[in-house]
Amino acid sequence: MNRTLSFLALIVLLGAAAGGGYWFGMRQPSAPVAASTPGAAPTPGVASTPGPQPKQKVLYYRNPMGLADTSPVPKKDSMGMDYIPVYEGEEPAGPALKISLDRVQKLGVKTEPAAVREIVRVIRAVGTVQVNERLQRTVSPKFEGWIQRLLVATTGESVRRGQPLMEVYSPDLITAQQEYVIAWKGVQSLKDASPDIQANMKSLVENSLQRLRNWDISAEELARLQQDGRVSNAITLRSPVDGIVLEKPAVQGMRFMPGEMLYSIADLSSLWLLAEVFEQDLGWIHPGQEANIRVNAYPDKVVRGKVAFIYPTVTAETRTAKVRIELSNPGRMLKPDMYASVELAARQRGERRLTVSDSAVIDSGTRQIVLVRRGEGLFEPREVKLGQRGEGYIEVLEGLKEGENVVVSANFLIDAESNLKAAVGGFGHSAHGEGTPKQDATGAAGNAGRDAKAGASGTKPASVSHRAEGTLDAIDVKAGTVTITHGPIASLKWPGMTMDFALANASLAANIKPGAAVAIELVERKPGEWVITQLKAKAAEKSAANPHAGH
Repeated sequence: MNRTLSFLALIVLLGAAAGGGYWFGMRQPSAPVAASTPGAAPTPGVASTPGPQPKQKVLYYRNPMGLADTSPVPKKDSMGMDYIPVYEGEEPAGPALKISLDRVQKLGVKTEPAAVREIVRVIRAVGTVQVNERLQRTVSPKFEGWIQRLLVATTGESVRRGQPLMEVYSPDLITAQQEYVIAWKGVQSLKDASPDIQANMKSLVENSLQRLRNWDISAEELARLQQDGRVSNAITLRSPVDGIVLEKPAVQGMRFMPGEMLYSIADLSSLWLLAEVFEQDLGWIHPGQEANIRVNAYPDKVVRGKVAFIYPTVTAETRTAKVRIELSNPGRMLKPDMYASVELAARQRGERRLTVSDSAVIDSGTRQIVLVRRGEGLFEPREVKLGQRGEGYIEVLEGLKEGENVVVSANFLIDAESNLKAAVGGFGHSAHGEGTPKQDATGAAGNAGRDAKAGASGTKPASVSHRAEGTLDAIDVKAGTVTITHGPIASLKWPGMTMDFALANASLAANIKPGAAVAIELVERKPGEWVITQLKAKAAEKSAANPHAGH
């Protein structure tokens, strides 16, 4: 009887199993079969199973510490950390620097798009006012004589053309006058002579008169001699031009020799300005260019002139070339040898070029770099080739496109004594070590708050500290370092790993044995160098927190 009941129960169980399998099979979709048939329509009421998603393409692997080091294949850094893959569309192909948005605001980062502009450059130079050489004359007699009477006796005196300057006595002039008078009288007495004789006498008169003209005897004196026919012991020398007496070596009673300068007279209605232009600015200067001139004597007045000539030589000591600017001098306001400042507005003949602000360029001397904004808090250092420099802008020949935003104000990159590589490297490390504001009040967020207060007070902000727990593996007393295997550090986005750290003070590890569980606090002293400022054994922390734990 029992065997019969057992047999019946077994049959019932087998039937139930078969029915359950049939019911389960009917509940499964037939999508795999339909998918294998090209062009087959999906079975109504049956959900299709999505196929496998395509994998993103890995562009490269970047250094986990934020250093400017990439690898085409997976690898580890010197501390055993895996390089982080960068997928297509995630970051630009070139190296980039990341900083948080609050850090961008704190540092005063400003950007400006590269744009096509007409480069205008104001060239500033200094110079001195000089006499216009074309309007300068000297009085230098061509004969020997003595000054009997000085009619213009002071330097700086204004004279007019034809004005008497002095009366001189010269034996040569007296002889020449006598020859002229004799020849003239001979012509008068030989009016009835033959034409040949008259012609000879007239030729003698003309030769005597020409000799006086060659000695620069004025037309007034010659007219008097022709009219009176009388030899005078004193001849009056007159001014050849309107102007100012600049030099007057002549003294009454002195003897002078042929060619000796007695007066220097210049017309000051038009002057020259000789400006000293630096060698690198000569390419912007051309004849006809307008110039604005100011002198210290009249700071509120601007005198305008034009570039007339660029001298063909450069002064070796100052690396400057002289540029001559001609200007009018109404009222004789300007004086020779005045010191003047010059401004020349130069344009590249209407050409428009791609430019960026001059504050955007970080120049190391051998390389010129700009920081291109690629996204929120993402900046790409890019090497550029520069051209002409204008007033506040620099021409970019290579490396940028129109419309790309570049950093024009970044206080954290500008340091008169800093090295370009260190500046860019420091930028990258500060981005990497940037803490998140969601940390607890005793962590990096608290330090960031202290940094903000320190920055507001004008002092240098303190380094951001980070906390972690781990195991002390080894101590190197001589080097002042420890080896610690720590867990993940969320504020730095570091995974757990084994690292060597420098100790801020060798006494921090004095009472801790290798193998002990420890709690550490670390800061970045300089890019890539992490220093432990606090090192405590966790057992000691527990004992200090609960002194009655053992009771």
